[in-house]
Amino acid sequence: MSTAIEPPSESDLFARVIAAEDALPANVARSVLVWKFPKSDLSRVEKLQEKNNAGTITDRERRELENYVRVGQFVAVMQARARLTLKNRRGKA
Repeated sequence: MSTAIEPPSESDLFARVIAAEDALPANVARSVLVWKFPKSDLSRVEKLQEKNNAGTITDRERRELENYVRVGQFVAVMQARARLTLKNRRGKA
């Protein structure tokens, strides 16, 4: 019996790309740590989540929400890598 294996997620793939030792220069790592969505986008995400929870979200809105989630996951992975890069550099200093 063959068991289907789930393909890696987009964030898993991004994590692999940036996982190399010292993948980010320190100045880039510090810049990445301040990345965030503007308030207008955060408000939009909140509205989309409310519609999703209420079951009134349209297909277009669902795709929009999924896009926000994917970008948020990418930013989270990049920020985790940035923190690790800076931590490792402090340990070597």
